[in-house]
Amino acid sequence: MAGTQETGNGKKVVVIGGGVAGSLAAKSLQFVSQLTLIDPKEYFEIPWANLRAMVEPSFAERSVIYHKDYLTNGNIVTSKAINVKENEVMTADGRSISYDYLVIASGHKDLFPESRTERLKQYQSENEKIKSSQSVLIVGGGPTGVELAGEIAVDFPEKKVTLVHNGSRLLEVLGPKAAKKTLDWLTSKNVEVKFNQKVNLSNLADGSKDYKTSAGETIKADSHFLCIGKPLASEWLKETVLRDSLDEFGRLAVDANLRIKGCKNIFAIGDITDLKEMKQGYLAQKHSAVVANNIKILMSGGNEGKMSIYEPTSKAIAIVTLGRCNGVAEFPFLTLSGFIPGLIKSKDLFVGKTRKLMGLN
Repeated sequence: MAGTQETGNGKKVVVIGGGVAGSLAAKSLQFVSQLTLIDPKEYFEIPWANLRAMVEPSFAERSVIYHKDYLTNGNIVTSKAINVKENEVMTADGRSISYDYLVIASGHKDLFPESRTERLKQYQSENEKIKSSQSVLIVGGGPTGVELAGEIAVDFPEKKVTLVHNGSRLLEVLGPKAAKKTLDWLTSKNVEVKFNQKVNLSNLADGSKDYKTSAGETIKADSHFLCIGKPLASEWLKETVLRDSLDEFGRLAVDANLRIKGCKNIFAIGDITDLKEMKQGYLAQKHSAVVANNIKILMSGGNEGKMSIYEPTSKAIAIVTLGRCNGVAEFPFLTLSGFIPGLIKSKDLFVGKTRKLMGLN
């Protein structure tokens, strides 16, 4: 690591989490430090592409990326971080990894396999599950549930798709106009949407095709997909030196430089932060850029006053795909639906753009 000694003075940087934010931060710092990425998976996955991969498994060949493909000058530890101390991180496989600077980007709790090969097999299995079902139940009417319903409705129009949502409208993270346009589109594709209901999956008998809702309805479906919010992957931090930096929701409190409040050398990025903004991939990428720049300044002995400041985005741009050619886009003062949002996102799902950002073709 000759370049490391020149610019980073051999400083050790550890990044916990290889998702959207952590992988980009690691890539950005690999040639100016002794960089270690800790992640329980051997790959980075472009999350906004995973629903397309369920209906087209080959799509995942480009959206599920080995960490080693973009991280050519860093150490990769395929394990869970289980403790953070003043100057070291402990991992589940028994390692102790020292750091001068630490970036926590552990995101949400996902039960994905460790190997890329197994993850690709999961997509094949989910695709076969959809193909073999004449009727599909989707539980959850947020962006994930809506986008999966759209993918199935477009690629498999002969299948009966039912979406059950506990709220009074779809896409509650967006405005009512976006929700109405989305509902109209789904209805036009013969997706049945049921509001203000929950589905009891805990008492579902093996092989049963009868799903009971909280409203007393019975929905018949050959298979189901659960598309509800996942908890943050921050429970483990409650036993670390950062326990007092967690809020009641398990988020890490950060300052304007994205340092954890009260810490000089520990940063947090991505969904685990307490920033008051919509949790979106492109914003997590902005977090990464700010933190990478700030760590470079600190490593070079620069003035802290020159560190980048992150300003939360109160009016973010959000695009929800509706199949391969359509979508709903919410801009600060405008909501659009149809092929224009589809042209922006739906065809490639920003996979090419994200791969380029990671230095890949």
